[in-house]
Amino acid sequence: VQVAESGGGSVQPGGSLTLSCVVSGETSSTTCMGWLRQRPGQEREGVASIDSHDLTTYGNSAEGRFTISQDNAKKTIYLQMNNLNTEDTAMYYCVAAVRRIPCAWVVASPNGIAEFVSWGQGTHVDVSS
Repeated sequence: VQVAESGGGSVQPGGSLTLSCVVSGETSSTTCMGWLRQRPGQEREGVASIDSHDLTTYGNSAEGRFTISQDNAKKTIYLQMNNLNTEDTAMYYCVAAVRRIPCAWVVASPNGIAEFVSWGQGTHVDVSS
C-alpha cells in the first residue's frame, strides 16, 4: 500500500486549506486511513481518522475545525482545515492501515501505529501572516 499526500502550502491565520491523500497498491485490506502531523520541535500528533464505514475520530486540536472525508471510488481521503492558526503549522502525514487496527488508534496512539500503517512523505502546511 502506498500513500501520497498533496495540498499543503502557505495560508494566513483564519484561512482554509484542503489536503488530499491518494492510496494505491493492494488496498483491499485498508479499512482505516488518517492524518497525523508533526509540529516543529513537537511529538507526532494524531489529527483525524476515518474507517470503511465513514466513522471518524478527531484529535482535540482538530475537533470543530477540521473535517476528514473519503471518496472510495477515487481511493482518496481529504482533510478540510478551516480557521487555521499558527499552531497548525506542521508537516502533515497521511497513513493507511495495512493491518486491521481500531481506527481510533491513529488519533489516540500516533506513535504506536508505525508497524500497522503505510506512511506518505508528508505535505507541509505553514500558517503565518
